Amino acid sequence: MSSSESVVNFEAGETTALSAGSDRILEAAADLVDGLRRSWLWTNLAHQDLKLRYRGSILGPFWQTITTAVMIGAMGFIYAELFRTPLEDYLPLLAAGLVFWQFTSGMITEGCTTFYSVQGIIQQVKLPLSLHAYRLVYRNLLILLHNFAIVPIVFLIFPKPVVWLQILELGPGLGLILLNGVWVSILLGMISARFRDVPPIVASIVQVLFFITPIFWPATALGEHRWLAEFNPLYAAIDVMRAPLLGQPTELYSWLILAIVTVLGWAGTFVFFARFRARIAYWA
Repeated sequence: MSSSESVVNFEAGETTALSAGSDRILEAAADLVDGLRRSWLWTNLAHQDLKLRYRGSILGPFWQTITTAVMIGAMGFIYAELFRTPLEDYLPLLAAGLVFWQFTSGMITEGCTTFYSVQGIIQQVKLPLSLHAYRLVYRNLLILLHNFAIVPIVFLIFPKPVVWLQILELGPGLGLILLNGVWVSILLGMISARFRDVPPIVASIVQVLFFITPIFWPATALGEHRWLAEFNPLYAAIDVMRAPLLGQPTELYSWLILAIVTVLGWAGTFVFFARFRARIAYWA
């Protein structure tokens, strides 16, 4: 083979590789958009998930609400004494923190099962794969709405000053958490479909993070080591939702860290999704 033929073959191969890469990117983007457009489907599937999960139960998902309320009550009286904090200040902090933590951690741990828990659907019905991530995030949002009923009750017992301008921050804060929930579900779902050891590892890590994230204790308790909390993305997620309810200003670094995590997380996940999307059906 002459040198000129080698150059032509190399250029043809490079063009083919670039074309394949562009196709994967376009297909991944189309999957995300098409999945989002089918909101009627993933919302109905999420409602069906909750009905099946609590089938035969009288209270349904409110059993988890009751469990959370009992946990808040038990922890509130004990840890208020341990931290030498008035109960009227500590219980609202704990209630809002725990409810939002369950929402955030639920999307992380359940995100591992995004694809392999619905392997029958993936292998038999042609649907956008991202639809299953939207379904999971929406399902956890429904659970949050059930558990959130605890927060107004606690705030009625222990009133906090309401700053309506700060309350409006809940909208963008929750929106960012939902955006992060989608990419976390897609990323962990792909990795867990390929490596089934990942879900228990993630569950263990989340359990450890519960104790080292300022949820049931204030970040100020760290003193000069408060920076450990400030650089914790999970604390940033809790802070942007909890601080407005407590009538406190949301820390600027919380918005900054959450925005950075959102951009980097989506960028990395999209590249990963574009590269391995076609293999998910085989992994699941």
